[in-house]
Amino acid sequence: MIVDAHLDIAWNAVSSGRGFLSPPAPRYVISRSSLAAAGVGLVFATLYTAPARAGRAMRTRFVYENEHEAHIMAVAQVNYYRSCGLRLIRTKGDLDSYVRGWRKGQVAAVMLMEGADPVDTPSQLGAWTDMGVRIIGPAWGATRYCGGTGAPGGLTDLGVQLLKAMRRKRVILDLSHMADKAVADALAMWRGPIIASHSNARELVPGDRQITDATAAEVARRDGMLGVSFYQHHLRKSGRSSLDDVVRQTVHLAKAAGGPEHVGLGTDLDGGFDSRYAPFRDLAE
Repeated sequence: MIVDAHLDIAWNAVSSGRGFLSPPAPRYVISRSSLAAAGVGLVFATLYTAPARAGRAMRTRFVYENEHEAHIMAVAQVNYYRSCGLRLIRTKGDLDSYVRGWRKGQVAAVMLMEGADPVDTPSQLGAWTDMGVRIIGPAWGATRYCGGTGAPGGLTDLGVQLLKAMRRKRVILDLSHMADKAVADALAMWRGPIIASHSNARELVPGDRQITDATAAEVARRDGMLGVSFYQHHLRKSGRSSLDDVVRQTVHLAKAAGGPEHVGLGTDLDGGFDSRYAPFRDLAE
């Protein structure tokens, strides 16, 4: 079974009408049928909501101005997952049972919230875990909870409360998109399960969107996982990306983590970019 730790399935459907149950739209690659045919049996399906400042970069009008709007948008995405019949994995027992009985063609999901602004207050986290959220990345850009990509800053007081609530609810922490100071703050207090769902190596592609080798090593030390993003600008500094770049990133992260068992896929395919920005295979090889 192939596992993909980051797919913005509901965002694709809500923002641009690319339904999960339909064949992929031109220039896109993700649908239920394409995943099933490829042997992808488990995905981390995101609840991604775009802040207003991201509207132009994400080429969308579906943005939020405040946490209440973010909440409404994320609930709509939960309902979308329910409507398309995607089996949601909620417990270790669910996962064990699904893996034992899995056959190629079946696709299930673990729900991941990317950017925590939809959580009105940490005290209301239980409402989201009741809906099936099992992983939270507190940041995308800056959120009320911490600094993020292109927006330096640590955990806010609200962010500290959120991580405490996540620990009580046994929610996995996703470091992807968190600013360096926020990562440091989180690692200092976090004692639960941890991943970086879709973050490549900063040593290969500079920028605060990628993770440092030290962070990769610490995630591995805590028995966490690192997911390799397939977005062109995460794979290489410039030029067209290929599968060679995916291999290069994977090998680098495996070395930083101390072994390949801590590295997987978090492709982010179709998540705000189309196949022109995904790695290609050189058919001349």
